[in-house]
Amino acid sequence: MKKLDLDVLEMVVAVADTGSFVRAAESVHRSPSAVSMQIKAIEEALGKPLFARTTRDVVLTQEGRTLADYGRQMLAMREEAWASVVRPDMRGRVTVGVPDDYASSLLPSVLRKFAAAHPRVEIRVIGLPSSGLIPLLKDNTLDLACITKARGVSGEFIRFEPMVWAAARGKRQVWKERPLPIAVFEQGSAARAHATAALQQVGIRYRTSYESPSLLGLFSMVEAGLAVAPLARCSVPTYLVQLGEADGLPPLAELEVILARSARSKRPPCDFLAEQILSDLRVA
Repeated sequence: MKKLDLDVLEMVVAVADTGSFVRAAESVHRSPSAVSMQIKAIEEALGKPLFARTTRDVVLTQEGRTLADYGRQMLAMREEAWASVVRPDMRGRVTVGVPDDYASSLLPSVLRKFAAAHPRVEIRVIGLPSSGLIPLLKDNTLDLACITKARGVSGEFIRFEPMVWAAARGKRQVWKERPLPIAVFEQGSAARAHATAALQQVGIRYRTSYESPSLLGLFSMVEAGLAVAPLARCSVPTYLVQLGEADGLPPLAELEVILARSARSKRPPCDFLAEQILSDLRVA
């Protein structure tokens, strides 16, 4: 372990970035038990815990933060070294579209890795809801878009992302109120449609207490204890709790995440970034 195996460091970074062994396992294409075993092994070798575990969260210790920071640098150097030999002259510009909920959780590690490996490629990111990104694909404003699948747009399958109800920690159990106060994205959002359909199916009365295209806006409303929000599981921060059937709320349909491409994206930089996104995010 003194050699700090890069595959194990990748697992440490994945757990640090996702705050979950399950989500980290998905991102490195290993089982949660394998990730847990490797983390335990490196903690034993170091003689120090890297993560503080609770029933709901996985939080970095000071030593964990230090190792994760070094791990990101070492992994970036590995990617850069590989690309320097295999694709030394890669240059250009790629414009990527992504909704807030995926931008905050799925793409950062992918873009960080790609930027380290291809420093001469300029990456531009446009953040809009999936419904707002689709027209930008069709008029070639975007090269690539990591979006929720919708009618009228095709793309390569990335993953099915589970949805959960997010609520604030604390004594006030707003999810037990009726009508249920919900904070949702604007009309046209698949997450919103899944949530309202699920509530109607089980006969739970609800009221839209907050509507916004911004994920941060939903977070602020939920954190204040004024509503619950139906969100992609990957986007829920650790300071909020995830609720489901055990808490009296209906299960939510999964979101199908795809990588869509515009007609002008048939260029090597776009091809390689698309390859990176599919390789890192696709879940079998």
